[in-house]
Amino acid sequence: MQHDIHIQNLLKKFILNQCSPKEVDEVVRYFEGLTDSNQLPTVEEVLAILNEKPLMSEADAVRIKNEILAISKKEPELDFKKKSRFVKYAAAAALFVGILTTAYFFKDIVSQKQMEVAPAIVKQNTNLLKPGTDKAMLTLSNGKQVVLTNGTSLQTQNAKCNGEALIYASNKSSTVKVVYNYLTIPRGGKFSITLSDGTRVWLNSETQLKFPVAFVEGKTRAVELVYGEAYFDVSPSTMHKGAHFKVASRKQEVDVIGTQFNIKAYKDETNSYTTLVEGKVDVNMENGKQRLVPNQQLKLDLKTNNALVKNIDVYNEISWKEGVFSFEKITLRDMMKVLSRWYDFDFTFKNKAIENEIFDGVLRKNQSLDEILKSIKNFKIIKNYEIKDKQVILE
Repeated sequence: MQHDIHIQNLLKKFILNQCSPKEVDEVVRYFEGLTDSNQLPTVEEVLAILNEKPLMSEADAVRIKNEILAISKKEPELDFKKKSRFVKYAAAAALFVGILTTAYFFKDIVSQKQMEVAPAIVKQNTNLLKPGTDKAMLTLSNGKQVVLTNGTSLQTQNAKCNGEALIYASNKSSTVKVVYNYLTIPRGGKFSITLSDGTRVWLNSETQLKFPVAFVEGKTRAVELVYGEAYFDVSPSTMHKGAHFKVASRKQEVDVIGTQFNIKAYKDETNSYTTLVEGKVDVNMENGKQRLVPNQQLKLDLKTNNALVKNIDVYNEISWKEGVFSFEKITLRDMMKVLSRWYDFDFTFKNKAIENEIFDGVLRKNQSLDEILKSIKNFKIIKNYEIKDKQVILE
């Protein structure tokens, strides 16, 4: 390759899906600095790397290329500035992935030639846990429950649904009484909702949101994240006679003027996390109030009520809504918690010592769990794994 050893190693990690978020940025900067396409690695060089640790099929490689090209073409339409890392990566890497795909084509041809000489029997894994899908349960004020899934539609007096998002009609109530609905996302699911004030909320797996069908005009707009994780893009108070937007969650209340932020407060975790992307929020807790500025995260210990604020890379916290797992210095146990919610499985460790192994890397949420676990195994974090129905055993 026509670049130094450091870049060569980075490209190798990129091909094998082993780059940390910071390393992905460096790869992107490298591609942006290229002036001659001949500087790119050749098919043979890529193939040599793939032969060491092949992670994907030809079909998977083609899909990746198409996804990247589709995302890069949509870049001008994106209204969320913090997407820049993923979009930037997609646009810059498209040509490289084209070469990668070609390498898979070439590899497949070689494999077919070899099979003609010595046919092999391949045992198919029937325990591939598939990625989550768009699905939710809407509970109306009268207790009636409506199942929302991809491919189904719903139309009521107050809301409509296309199977991926629930949208409430713009409606300002002049009455004091507020009627609430619940939207519950199961394990292996995701959904989004647009509230009657125009606020949009993305809901992660195993999440429940309580919200009013209509807000009282001029009064505080209040919702509750009962449990789980949600990303809020709040309609500004200037459009609602100065009315603030408040989100109650476990042992805290977030007071919003108009902004974008993420709250993670799962039932099985001892900490909650509030991450600010844009604007400003005040987090009210038992021990006081804390104002956050963009790129800050408040970690609240739900047992001691102690709060810690630190500057972070928000992409790692919000990439879930963009179809990406971005992990940075996460323990294997915590990583498996995240994956178990999306793929809907339980897990156990044969070797307890590996629970605290640290993982860095970016994975796609549209991969099967088997593909994800193969990647983790290739990182040498685990020696082996076994999938039995909805049980994953790691060693």
